[in-house]
Amino acid sequence: MRRVDARGAGYLLAAIGFVVAWGILCWPWLSGAVTIPFDAKAHFQAQVQFLANAIHTGQSPFWNHHVFAGSPQIADPQSLIFSPAILLALISPEPSFREVDAYVLAHLLAGGLALLMFFRDRGWHPAGGLMAALVFAFGASAAWRVQHVGQIASYAFFAIAFWLTARMLQRSSILSGVFAGLAAGMMVLEPDQVALLAGYVLVAMVVAHWISGGWPAFKASLLPITAASVVGVAVIAMPLIWTWLFAEATTRPEIDFGIAARGSLHPMSLLSAFVGDLYGAKDPAVEFWGPYGDARVLYLSQNMAQVYFGALPLLLLLAPGLTRGWLWDRSVRPLTLMLVFMVLFALGRYTPLFHLTYEYLPGVKQFRRPADATFLIGGIAAILSGYVLHRILTAEAGTSFRRDMLIGAALVLGTIVFALAVSRGWGHLADAWKPVAMALGWFALAGGAFFVLQRWRGALGTAAAAALVTGVVAADLGVNNGPNESTALSPQMYDVLDSRTKNDTIALLKQLTSQPDGSPRRDRVELLGMGFEWPNAGMVHGFDHTLGYNPLRLEDFSEAVGTGDGIAKPADRKFTPLFPSYRCRLANLLGLRYIASPVPIEQVDRALGGSDLTLIARTKQGYVYENPRALPRVQFVGGWQFADFESMKLSGHWPETDPTQAVLLDVEPPVPTPEGPVATQAEIKLTRYRNAQVEIEVTTPVAGFVVLNDIWHPWWKAEVDGVEAEILRANVLFRAVQVPAGTHKVRFSFQPLWGALAELRARIEPQEPDDMLPPAPRHDEPQIVTAPGEMPKLAGPSESVRNSLGLGTAQGPAARNGTAAAHIPGDAVAH
Repeated sequence: MRRVDARGAGYLLAAIGFVVAWGILCWPWLSGAVTIPFDAKAHFQAQVQFLANAIHTGQSPFWNHHVFAGSPQIADPQSLIFSPAILLALISPEPSFREVDAYVLAHLLAGGLALLMFFRDRGWHPAGGLMAALVFAFGASAAWRVQHVGQIASYAFFAIAFWLTARMLQRSSILSGVFAGLAAGMMVLEPDQVALLAGYVLVAMVVAHWISGGWPAFKASLLPITAASVVGVAVIAMPLIWTWLFAEATTRPEIDFGIAARGSLHPMSLLSAFVGDLYGAKDPAVEFWGPYGDARVLYLSQNMAQVYFGALPLLLLLAPGLTRGWLWDRSVRPLTLMLVFMVLFALGRYTPLFHLTYEYLPGVKQFRRPADATFLIGGIAAILSGYVLHRILTAEAGTSFRRDMLIGAALVLGTIVFALAVSRGWGHLADAWKPVAMALGWFALAGGAFFVLQRWRGALGTAAAAALVTGVVAADLGVNNGPNESTALSPQMYDVLDSRTKNDTIALLKQLTSQPDGSPRRDRVELLGMGFEWPNAGMVHGFDHTLGYNPLRLEDFSEAVGTGDGIAKPADRKFTPLFPSYRCRLANLLGLRYIASPVPIEQVDRALGGSDLTLIARTKQGYVYENPRALPRVQFVGGWQFADFESMKLSGHWPETDPTQAVLLDVEPPVPTPEGPVATQAEIKLTRYRNAQVEIEVTTPVAGFVVLNDIWHPWWKAEVDGVEAEILRANVLFRAVQVPAGTHKVRFSFQPLWGALAELRARIEPQEPDDMLPPAPRHDEPQIVTAPGEMPKLAGPSESVRNSLGLGTAQGPAARNGTAAAHIPGDAVAH
């Protein structure tokens, strides 16, 4: 009992030490002096703010109309809807930079504590668990890529799932299995490559347990694993279905091997495990000179190639971890194999392994950077180095480590000499000498700590060992992996994403886009290359941007309008055949009324005439232009015309129709109506516009179409006066609902559960063509159809339909006399 109490006290002490170290190392962010930059602000800060605003205004966060003319937020794997961020959004209606940063860093705290619990369950030394927690939280990509919020979350939940899975297998505990399934489900709930690779580590754990324990282990673990699987599947089923269906409709449902291979970790990047800032990634006075100069071969940001996880942990892995074969101990052998796998996977194109996994390992094709495995390299190295420290501190009295220390020193010195040779060969010896000298100092300190730990391991108490490990490892990682230009910048740089900003361009756009209740207008803006942090600003400030910042975008919209992941620079604006200039029909249909640009817009769009756009303001950030031809968000259009939208996107050619008199459809409307423009005066009001609900009132003397210039998506439903109505794809991208003459209420509602299940059912059980249709008439025997009270007339497509399909001019009396053709179902026209 005294031993148990001592062990519990030791782990309590280790946990306190880790929490204190976490607080000190994270203080620059927690204090608000710096903020996590890049994606953490430009993308995820906006996502959290959108989520908080939706909750606190009583709206659904499932549809986002602020970017890309609308996007299914519930299906976006980076939306944070299904993450613990929901708690932050519930607490704070306007989450600050500091609050979001604390939320991100708390993941690393939780993951480190989970590893401490893993060590405690194993009965390993608390100092080993403490070092594992520190390396996990502040080593390699955990420190250098903290701005990738989704991957940090997956990484943290991996540690929790890893601990609970090990407990489940160790104790054959169904309850632990339930919690392990929950943690693993949270890990993959918003999927990324870190979650994928971490999932394979968990699978490897189970398989290794079965192999080592045989049939008894398999039998004892069956019920707990079943419980874990049921809970995990229950957690992830619908979110993954939504994400899969969304990804299938985006610009990148699958990543080409060549593109993925560009995200490989160069073999020379592994030198950063020995020399933390060898290539100048941290020093602002040194221009980064790492092996990523040719973007056609490799394309990684400088922070993505950093794998430093501390001098002492690395030294212990080399000696005595390798020299004594402790990394091949039965209890950690699977982790050693997985560490080797992760290193080879991260190297991507430089080994055959990645190509094999790309072709045969499920899920790999969906992600673009094998270098994402650096997260798992740091995490697994943390556990293994902690285990080696445990073996040192619990070794038998009299065990000598002199030989191991000498071998370890030789390996380190040899690698550092090689790093100097590489820097000299690349012409950067002057840049490399300082980080190399610092690395030698840290390895000398690590060697001293190793000597003390192994020499007086019997005399050192748990508190002394924990204090020594905390001091050396935390100081090392704080200096070499601490705040830098990749992970910590001034909050003022992202002021445009602060809901309380005084930015004059944002204030002007909010003022210009505000409309009185009932107005059919809801004008869109375009932030044309205003900076990396600008594209998602509309999600924070409540206006609608034609573009945005997101790697996942609906393909239809992207092909028509021209989008990239973001639009940080004016040169990022890519025009398309259907959107060749800001003076075009698609810009007007989008309701793109205001364009903010840091440069005169004629420098970007050289097709513009002098009077096409009106300069209405000059702000500190640039120019604001107005497109006076932008159409309202909702319109009533009396007529319709058939169009081939795919051909239009390729050619850029619009039919010669007035969009206020005829809407373009790719199928015939539900109620047969002759084609052609119809001029009419109708009263239309946009009475309610919410994230997932739009209500419109229309009074019209003739039948026609209510057109909503938001992107068409199959998960939306419409009702006219409470009766379900078909949503037609209109004008290539938008939505239309057919209504009769009179006063009507049209309601659009986003229903992702119903919509996704219906879409999934259609994919699994596609409708067979109707074989009961009558045979097509012979050319020499035209079919005559009649309706009660009507004269016989020829059946066939209208002239505009025939022309669009290349069928030539209609023949026969009806065509010659200008008689309207009889209605043919849309399926017949399509064939």
